[in-house]
Amino acid sequence: MGENTRAAWGMAATALLWSTGGLAIKLVPLSSMAVAGWRSLLSAATLLVLFRASLDFRPTPARLGAAAAYAGLLVTNVAATKLTTAANAILLAYTAPVYVAIFAPFFLGEKTRRADWYFVAATVGGMALFFVDKLSASGLWGNVLAVGSGLCYAAFTLCMRAGREDSPVSSVIAGHLLTVLAALPFLAGEWPDTGLALVGLGYLGIVQQGLSLALYVWCIKRLPALSAMLLMTLEPICNPLLVALGYGELPGFWAVCGGLVVVAAVTLRGLAGRGEGETA
Repeated sequence: MGENTRAAWGMAATALLWSTGGLAIKLVPLSSMAVAGWRSLLSAATLLVLFRASLDFRPTPARLGAAAAYAGLLVTNVAATKLTTAANAILLAYTAPVYVAIFAPFFLGEKTRRADWYFVAATVGGMALFFVDKLSASGLWGNVLAVGSGLCYAAFTLCMRAGREDSPVSSVIAGHLLTVLAALPFLAGEWPDTGLALVGLGYLGIVQQGLSLALYVWCIKRLPALSAMLLMTLEPICNPLLVALGYGELPGFWAVCGGLVVVAAVTLRGLAGRGEGETA
C-alpha cells in the first residue's frame, strides 16, 4: 500500500472520528459549556504531548484570530449539538465555505469568481431549508448557534490562510486553552462524576479531538486538497447516522433535504476547483 493510499484511508478514519462527536456530546450528561471545557482541557493536554517539539505560541494577528475563532467554533458546536439535532448542528456548520467565499476578497485579497456565487446561492438555499421544519424554541436557538459555528469555522479558515507560515497546531491548542478559560465557572461546578461522563469526555478530548488531529496533520501533507475535502464529507454524512443509531434522534424532512443540498454544493465546488487548477 502506497503512502498516498495510506493517507487516504487515514483521512477517511479522521472524518469518521470527527463524525462521532455528535453522539458523544449527546450522551455526556453535562451542560454544553462543561462538555466543551473538559473536552478542550483533555485535547490541549494530548496535543501538547504529541506536538511538543514543533509548537510556536508567539502571538501574531493571524494566530490570535485563529485561536479565538477556533474557541468560538468549539463552544458553539457543542451548544448547537445539545440544543438542536446533530444533523442540523453539523450541516449548518458545514456552510462555512459560503462565508469564506464572501469574505476572502476583503481579508485575503483572493478574488471570489462569478461561478462561486452560484455555489453560495445553492448553499444558502440549502441552509434555509433547515428552518422550514417545525422547531422548538431551543431547537431554533440551536440552529442559530450552528450557523454561528459555520461563521467561526470560516473565520478560523481565513486566519489560518492568512498565517499559513505559522504553526497550525499551536493555534488549535491556543483555541482549546481559550475554551477552557471561558468554561472555568462551569468546570468548577460540573465534574464528570459518572462512568458515562468520564468515558465520553475522555473519548471526546483524547481521541475525537486529540489523536484525530495528529492523524489529520499527517494525512493532509500527503493528499491533494480535493481528495482531502471529498473524504471529509464523510463527517456530515456519518454524524447524523451515528446519532440516529446510538441516540434515536432523527432529523426532519427539510433538514435532510437541506443537508443534501449543502453537501452536494460543497462537493461540486471542490470538483470545479480542481478543473480550474486549484491546489488549496
